[in-house]
Amino acid sequence: MQVRLILIAVMSSAVIAAAAPVHAQDKGSVEPKALPPLAHPDDPSTPAKELFARRLLPSAQPTKVIGTYNRGCIAGADRMPINGEAWQVMRLSRNRNFGHPGMIALLKRLAARAHKDAGWPGILVGDIGQPRGGPALSGHASHQIGLDADIWLTPMPEHRLSRNEREEMSAVMMVRQDRLDVDPRVFTKGHVAVIRAAAQEPSVQRIFVNAAIKKALCRDAKGDRSWLTKVRPWWGHDYHFHIRMVCPPGNPDCHGQTDQAGGDGCSADDLGYWFSDAVLHPPPPKEPPTPPQPVTLAQLPPACRVVLHAPDAKN
Repeated sequence: MQVRLILIAVMSSAVIAAAAPVHAQDKGSVEPKALPPLAHPDDPSTPAKELFARRLLPSAQPTKVIGTYNRGCIAGADRMPINGEAWQVMRLSRNRNFGHPGMIALLKRLAARAHKDAGWPGILVGDIGQPRGGPALSGHASHQIGLDADIWLTPMPEHRLSRNEREEMSAVMMVRQDRLDVDPRVFTKGHVAVIRAAAQEPSVQRIFVNAAIKKALCRDAKGDRSWLTKVRPWWGHDYHFHIRMVCPPGNPDCHGQTDQAGGDGCSADDLGYWFSDAVLHPPPPKEPPTPPQPVTLAQLPPACRVVLHAPDAKN
């Protein structure tokens, strides 16, 4: 029980993985329309998400991570190429395939291991972050500093996906309809191998999955189980898993999380909460929740203003 309470306290902190659900299944557009210019971009009340979403390229600055996973930005981000020998990037219309160079390198390594260890053709990469990080218009509370990335739990097809497929294709649901376990028709040993490979990366601090997937990993993991400590349940990860990296060395303005403690998270106390009736079938709220106020530029670290207004890096 103590481990579960520690987990809840950590997850409820200001650096939670995804306070808003991640809309990995939302379809994109083959011909996305450019956002219109803001009438008053210098208005202090303008949401920061409106400003950062209009920066289409990284800043021409040395790479620097600023702030926290859910309130920050990144200077000098790298772009994940949309195609590789063992990966393809999805939902190109979102323009969220940018991150810290360490994250881009990690994803390429993971793609190679998915091909080698799991026998997958490769991985499908979901959202990493915007060109300059910062709050996004939709889908995430985190992914703001280039150290978060979503990987679809659908293996990459053997063919090169068309632009339309990348925008319209849906990921495969991995969780059984009753939410108590994974669907054995689609969740395989390959999924265990890919998540294990990600968790064994020294720079990875957390991996977020649906509780049913965590349950399956606990059941199916063989040999060294130490990597399971990094894998933690969180809402909204039925179709993909979320990788989070530690703050890279030499980035004093990056404020990450402490390392996960409390064992492998596989005890009955750890998992019981997630399969309780209150979590699986929560009662509707008595009153509609009040939408949170959008974060403004002034509420981000001051250095993010500099990142936002820096010249564009060369495309």
